[in-house]
Amino acid sequence: FPSNQCTRAQVESLVAAARLDDLRSRLCSRMSFGTAGLRAPMGAGFNRINDLTVIQSTQGLFSYLSRYFADLSSRGVVVGFDTRGQEESGCSSQRLAKLTAAVMLSRDVPVHLFSTFVPTPYVPYAVKKLGAAAGVMITASHNPKEDNGYKVYWCNSAQIGSPHDKEILLNIEEQLEPWSASCWDERLVESSSLRTNPLTQINSCYMEELASLCFHRDLNSSCPLRFVHSSFHGVGHVFVQQAFKTFGFAPPIPVPEQKDPDPNFSSVRCPNPEEGESVLRLSLLLAEKENATVVLATDPDADRLAVAEKCGWKVFTGNELAALLGWWMFFNWKENHPDPADTEGVYMLATTVSSKILQAFARMEGFHFEETLPGFKWIGNRIHELSKTGHSVIFAFEESIGFLCGSMVPEKDGVSSAAVVAEMAAYLHNKNLSLNQQLHNIYRTYGYHVAETSYVICNDPPTIQKIFNRIRNFDGERSYPKMCGGVRIIHVRDATTGYDSSQPDLRSVLPVSRSSQMITFTLQNGVVATLRTSGTEPKIKYYTEFCAAPGKSDVSSLEEELRKITTALLDDFLEPERNNLIRRCV
Repeated sequence: FPSNQCTRAQVESLVAAARLDDLRSRLCSRMSFGTAGLRAPMGAGFNRINDLTVIQSTQGLFSYLSRYFADLSSRGVVVGFDTRGQEESGCSSQRLAKLTAAVMLSRDVPVHLFSTFVPTPYVPYAVKKLGAAAGVMITASHNPKEDNGYKVYWCNSAQIGSPHDKEILLNIEEQLEPWSASCWDERLVESSSLRTNPLTQINSCYMEELASLCFHRDLNSSCPLRFVHSSFHGVGHVFVQQAFKTFGFAPPIPVPEQKDPDPNFSSVRCPNPEEGESVLRLSLLLAEKENATVVLATDPDADRLAVAEKCGWKVFTGNELAALLGWWMFFNWKENHPDPADTEGVYMLATTVSSKILQAFARMEGFHFEETLPGFKWIGNRIHELSKTGHSVIFAFEESIGFLCGSMVPEKDGVSSAAVVAEMAAYLHNKNLSLNQQLHNIYRTYGYHVAETSYVICNDPPTIQKIFNRIRNFDGERSYPKMCGGVRIIHVRDATTGYDSSQPDLRSVLPVSRSSQMITFTLQNGVVATLRTSGTEPKIKYYTEFCAAPGKSDVSSLEEELRKITTALLDDFLEPERNNLIRRCV
């Protein structure tokens, strides 16, 4: 069969240089399906993202879909891609998307392949609109430039979870040999009558539906605020501009160095707006120069959103933005649904390591709040389940700056969130309030929620196992810690084993996830602390939050107490020095 000459040359040069360790790492193991798909560096090898591994993955996906959907040949699949690429391996996201399409087309499956790069949420949105059996997005989101990924969405538009991920992986491993020369032929997408380009239809449907999240269009058109937007060298520029137009705003001022696609992400140390001020430097400089009040930054595939506001430049955390957006979505929902009985059908969702601020809203306002396991796939699938019983999710989020306003698509969405934040800022400005002032109003009403999130690096998996085993047998066999930082622990939930001391039957309400470690402690003073392993990186992450009662507004004392507990959690439970853990350098 034809193959990628670049990746072949990579292997040949490693063989010639006798780089055995490098060859072993590339050729002696395979990628496994992680968070809704594959993610790895681009390049030659079975545990890298390249032409061959994408063809193999798509063959496995086809085999599983064809068994699952009798009508696959009428439903088809959606395929999208971002702006990533790597010259030395010839692996651009566009090429990998065309190969994904070629495999499906070679089996007479219709493919809705976007003709240009799109935000990640456009793929699940198209799956929903077109009634497709599945969707594939070629993206590594905000990961380093060396990486790429293969993200799979199910027919309900949510990221795939169990058992589909395991089954697809089995199907991939059953047939690793490419079926035919057609699978390698990216020109098939130009010649096949089964290929359609959904870009125009999906973009116009998306923008039309986005208007349902716009509540104060009259204020927007006369808004004196100026906005700066960075797309971090990714897909976001043109789509955020259109979203602003849909909301009646003048377009945001783009950061010129970052507006056009650049697979090398040449102006940022890492293409992740979650890193805050250090990576938003160009945006903040431009905002100063243009006298703009709010900076919006979407990550390279535009599913996440970072926001900063001029008041000495406050960069909001994901949890703080969620407090604002949750308040805003419910405020507008209530305006349009004055009957208190309607509140009974309303839900907000958050992952369990995110702020509990929505829980405080729900208690006082009378709607429902639910937690899911970390990862937006859990939120997406829960939205689908709730919609089947007639309930509506008006806001959902994860603390790593992933937000969903409304439920247009069961995936985090930086494009719609950017427009919603702009409208909220315009509305508040009209009331002589900044976003930050409103955040403090929210905390005064519902209780201050002060959070800290960080991680340590552990490159030795047995050490991670040892650390969590020690926590589970801390005060004798099968006995968790009873104190943290001098404060009594009143509840322990272990999502790895399914134990939850707060439940009458001691069983966790969250699904058990044995493949990763996660333990949550609730303390007597209102602090909630979680330790968990990362699914994609050698990290132990820790999350602490002081959920104070309304009226407790001495923020510095809350922060001081939280710092004390976070330090104890880290030093006493993880023992970084003893276990050779690398602390995060801030």
